This record gives sequence, structure tokens and C-alpha cells, in this order.
Amino acid sequence: MFIGHYAVAFAAKRAAPAVSLGTLFLACQLVDGLWPAFVLLGIEQVRIDPGNTAFTPLDFVHYPWTHSLAMCAAWALALAAAFRLIRPDNRGAIIVGAAVLSHWLLDAVVHRPDLPLAPGGGARIGLGLWNSVPGTLIVEGGMFAAALALYLGCTRATDRTGSIALWTLVAFLLLAYAGAAFGPPPPNVAAVAWTGLAGGLLTVAWGYWIDRHREPIPFNPSPAIP
Repeated sequence: MFIGHYAVAFAAKRAAPAVSLGTLFLACQLVDGLWPAFVLLGIEQVRIDPGNTAFTPLDFVHYPWTHSLAMCAAWALALAAAFRLIRPDNRGAIIVGAAVLSHWLLDAVVHRPDLPLAPGGGARIGLGLWNSVPGTLIVEGGMFAAALALYLGCTRATDRTGSIALWTLVAFLLLAYAGAAFGPPPPNVAAVAWTGLAGGLLTVAWGYWIDRHREPIPFNPSPAIP
């Protein structure tokens, strides 16, 4: 899953308006940000195998330290604890940790059965939505559109940059998603890893930039009808 993870970050802004969108991007993509580094270091393994699923040519051979359920939960606790050390915001820390953990849950929907439950564990999880390109596009596209609507409903631009930065990011994410869905297979594993690292850093920085130019819309519940 790709834009579905970013959907979690956009939607989470409503639940935690004081947490920067950049932090929420970091949380929802944390394990995908660590994974390329682990691949380059030889700790985890992926291979390019066109036809492995209809949606992606990547065969995730070995990635228990980033994409097992147990380790994803550990990364979630670690980032939530780090956030709590920096900011005394219990609610924000919970949302940040939940965003990290959501990554495994969403991946379990799209991946074929290749997601381990724990390092060294034999069971592999995956419902295989990636075997259907239309199904993947409908599910992820629907999630992204709904989450973006939530985000637009709970924040507003403080200047022109707040709108431009947001919509250029949306365009960038959709173009990257279309390239992954319909473009040719990547030339090699190193290209996959370096692109993943660069893209992750760029979107996190972009999220912080957007957040500096947008503000939460105060929530004004309707008065009770007598």
C-alpha cells in the first residue's frame, strides 16, 4: 500500500490537530522508511519479480525487522515514546504510535501472504488485494480521497503557500502512485531502495512545510436543541 498509508496521516490530523502533518507522515511510513536502509545493508531482502502480483513486481523475500507485526509494534512504541519525550502530549503520542502500527494492518490487506508475525516466525499474513489492480486502486483511492476530505475539513491555509504546498504534494503522491501501478519494473533493487529513502524523506519534509502554513479549524459543536 502507498497512498493508503498517507491517508492515515491525513485522517489522523483530525484526531490530533496539534501533531504536525510531517510527524504523522513519518509515523505512517516509518517502517517503509527503515526498510530501504535495511535492504541496502543486507539485513532484509527483496527481489524484482514481474508478475509476482498484478500490482507490484516486488517480491518481499525477507523483511521481519521492519514488516513483522511484532517489530512494527515495537517501532510504534519507540516512536510514540520519542514523541512523548519531546512533547508532553499523551494523546498525540498514542495517535503517532497507532499510525505506525496501522502500516502493518494496511499492508496485510494488500500483500500476498508474505508478512511475518515476528522475526523467526513461520506464519505469513496477507489477503492479496494486490492481485487485483482495479481493486487496489478503488480501495486506496477511496481511502485517500476520504482522508483528504477529512484533512481539508479540519485545517485551513494561513496563506497561499498552505494551499499550493498541499495540492502539489497531493499531485506528487498521485503521480508517484500511478508510476508504481502502471510504470515499468524498476531496474534493480538498489534503485528501489534509494528511491524509497529519498521519497520518504521528501514527503516528511513536505509535511512539515505544509503544517507551517496551515492551522486547525476550531471545532464548534452545534448547540443542543432545547
